Amino acid sequence: MSRIGKRPITMPKGVEISVNNGTVTVKGPKGTLIKSIHPDMALNIADGVLTVERPSDSQQHNSLHGLRRTLIANMVEGVANGYARILDVHGVGFRTAVNGKNLSLSVGFSHGVELAPPPGIEYEVGIEQTTRVPFLVVKGIDKELVGQVAAQIRSIRKPEPYKGKGIRYRGEQVRRKVGKSGKAGGKGKK
Repeated sequence: MSRIGKRPITMPKGVEISVNNGTVTVKGPKGTLIKSIHPDMALNIADGVLTVERPSDSQQHNSLHGLRRTLIANMVEGVANGYARILDVHGVGFRTAVNGKNLSLSVGFSHGVELAPPPGIEYEVGIEQTTRVPFLVVKGIDKELVGQVAAQIRSIRKPEPYKGKGIRYRGEQVRRKVGKSGKAGGKGKK
């Protein structure tokens, strides 16, 4: 029994949902998202509340029920408020900048890295006032796309375990390793 699938989705003001031949279209103040749904799932819209219903209690329908409800809820949240993912850039001399719409990263390579945003994604950069760590913000209305772009940016220079340098998500804990201890144990000394 899917508990998530049973939860109703309330529509914020200014958000409209339409269902057409297995395709859900969500329009809101930030934009429009379109996604196809499984043909077995039924959507009911009444009094500004959307519910997802399944035809049976089979395991497949149970899984699809919760998944479809969550995907539609993410679409509603995205067109109403949008999503943002913050990445911190740790390292001496590591910098971020936005040139037009493109993101420029200087993260320890012999050359800078330029990234063009996919449609529906915006970049913002800044410097944390207390720690002086540069950060960048990936913004958009599609939660899946925002997460994918943030993961691609992080993969350019993943945080390394010895000094912690690299690009990491805000709040991510990097497991640190102990480095070499030099001439430990008296070896090499006579």
